[in-house]
Amino acid sequence: MSGTPGERGRIVVGVDGSESSKAALRWALRQAELTDSTVHAVTAWEYPPLYGSIGWLDAPQELTGDTKAAASRALDHAIEEVVPPEQVKRIHRGLAYGTPAVVLLDRARGADLLVVGSHGHGGFAAPRCAVPQDGLAGGPRENSDAAS
Repeated sequence: MSGTPGERGRIVVGVDGSESSKAALRWALRQAELTDSTVHAVTAWEYPPLYGSIGWLDAPQELTGDTKAAASRALDHAIEEVVPPEQVKRIHRGLAYGTPAVVLLDRARGADLLVVGSHGHGGFAAPRCAVPQDGLAGGPRENSDAAS
């Protein structure tokens, strides 16, 4: 898939620990096998701002560490649950601070494919969408069944 001979393709998949994101990871792995690509499983994390008497405040440092650690554990657990031992070498783990959309679009730059599940626990058995790298140039595209 990638343009340079001998260079493997790269598939980025958003993983948040939900069943939908695990289904997306499974789909990305199957696609990676077909295209001899690597899979970059990415989890975005952020902490909620706290509302105080003077308005929005940054979260305390200990909350930041706890939130990042929880996101890291969710990513590790999803990889352990979904990825068979013989496929582990194909996986690259990524954890980044920010909103999922921003993090995934950033990590997908130069990738051959971006795969995401439905939002949270939406109940879809397959990925919500897989977008080829050239589809990312203008930002996210609307899915025709997104309103459902």
